[in-house]
Amino acid sequence: MEHKYKLKVVLSLISTTFLIALICLIYFWRKRWARGQTGEKDNLEYKEEYILETEGLIGFPGGENLTIHDILDAPGEVVGKSSYGTLYKASLQRHDSVKLLRFLRPACTARMKEILHAIQMLGYIRHPNLVPLQAFYAGTRGEKLFVHPFFSRGTLAQFIRGGDGESHKWGIICRISIGIARGLDYLHTGLQKPIIHGNLKSKNILLDGNYQPYVSDFGLHLLLNPTAGQEMLDASAVQGYKAPELIKMKDVSKESDIYSLGVILLELLTRKEPILANSSPAQDLYLPSAMRNAILDHRLSDVFHPSLLINQSNDQKSVMEEHLLMFFQLAMACCSPSPTLRPDIKQVLTKLEEIGQ
Repeated sequence: MEHKYKLKVVLSLISTTFLIALICLIYFWRKRWARGQTGEKDNLEYKEEYILETEGLIGFPGGENLTIHDILDAPGEVVGKSSYGTLYKASLQRHDSVKLLRFLRPACTARMKEILHAIQMLGYIRHPNLVPLQAFYAGTRGEKLFVHPFFSRGTLAQFIRGGDGESHKWGIICRISIGIARGLDYLHTGLQKPIIHGNLKSKNILLDGNYQPYVSDFGLHLLLNPTAGQEMLDASAVQGYKAPELIKMKDVSKESDIYSLGVILLELLTRKEPILANSSPAQDLYLPSAMRNAILDHRLSDVFHPSLLINQSNDQKSVMEEHLLMFFQLAMACCSPSPTLRPDIKQVLTKLEEIGQ
């Protein structure tokens, strides 16, 4: 009996020791595997960053099948220029499609490792009223190229001042205004981390064949170095879109975006430029101030373009004038000199949808 008891004790000790050893082995193996996975992830990130520091292409939804040769070999024409880059209309022959290519000058952008996260974030933003980023190319000399879809009707600025008869139609003005507000609402409230546009103006809103608006250039200031970013803000000031409280580009805010939106709404309503080059000495140079003066001087005919009331009956004119006045008041509220008095984008969108009903 004593012999059997000792045997049981020995077997029990062996089993316990084996179990402890097995647990330790599994623990250390899993720890080593986890380190290996982390190392592999770090290695992939290193490789991606290394490729982007030399030459590489990142595809986003809608641009997964593009290659470097598709983009670099595409014949194109210049459709826009700025101090920090150039826009090209390019024909991608292998895909039988037209794209908008945005070239950013190497001297104007931050280093690749500083903006890679922002590029990836912008690449996955999708909304019916925002221009999507479909691919991003980084070249061997630091050049950066963004691939977007091309929109046939050009910019909102061209639409407003291009003599298009559709720009006189109240329904289209409402559709465009609501679409812009929806796009900006998504940037301000629909993402985990809000994105400030920073450069909202009628030249940065594109239209498709059905006059549906698409906001472009959002978040572009995140990719520029401080000097180029300040030049962007200075250009915005010269063009009449800069909120009065803004001094530096890094201080852009939701409120400064709302101010720029207000200027665009006034453009749609009056078909005037944001800067009134031929204004009289008594009249302010900037469109919001000029409209304030028009109200104070009872010059209501300056508040909206007269073509909006053409072919309207007396009853229709009365209703239309009421809607136009509500639209004008909203635009002026957005352009308030005080940021705290401006409505937020949710309030703007709700009001526009109410006016457009």
